Amino acid sequence: MSDLTFNKVAGAVLATGLAIVGLREASAIVFAPHAPETPGYAIAIPEETGGGAPAVAPIDWGTVLPIADVAAGQASFAKCVSCHTIAQGGANGIGPNLWGVVGQRPAAHAGYAYSNAFVDYAATHPVWTHEELGAYLEAPQRHINGTKMTFVGLKRREELVNVVAYLHSMGGSIPFPAPAPVEEPATDEVVPAGEAVEGEAAPAAEGAEPAAEAPAAT
Repeated sequence: MSDLTFNKVAGAVLATGLAIVGLREASAIVFAPHAPETPGYAIAIPEETGGGAPAVAPIDWGTVLPIADVAAGQASFAKCVSCHTIAQGGANGIGPNLWGVVGQRPAAHAGYAYSNAFVDYAATHPVWTHEELGAYLEAPQRHINGTKMTFVGLKRREELVNVVAYLHSMGGSIPFPAPAPVEEPATDEVVPAGEAVEGEAAPAAEGAEPAAEAPAAT
């Protein structure tokens, strides 16, 4: 092989190597990863334009309890029997016996060790009313923070009402509360000009002669 041919081959090899190195460096520059200043994932949260969920009216216990389905409440109470008995004179389990709980003083069932949170609650709530019992069964941990009861609560309003009605039927000692009074809608009626108000004489038309007085009776 002549020197000229060798130089051509060597030059071609060298040029190819330089081209490969150059492409690799260019790719590293173009496709270099850029770490974010703050690690994490950006989650787009749509801006709330409305006023949020509509407020839920409180339960009118005096209206719903008399028509509640006690049998359905007893069926739902099956969720509670792993911790509570409800027969009169029944033994305490993981939770206290619940016979007569409606109208009873909280944290007062004999032989059961209540949590400090429950004892503190009883100091300010002397009676298990239907309303208080309903609020507790709906979300125990929220209503009495620190209670030993880990049940998540009865979220369906109809089921909650039925269970409270069933507990009332099992030795409840207070009557159903009175229904909430019905608020009458306010009526600010404006009487048009010239129209008589009941009990008053209609005003005379403009330019009309005044009515003559009737003669006195003799």
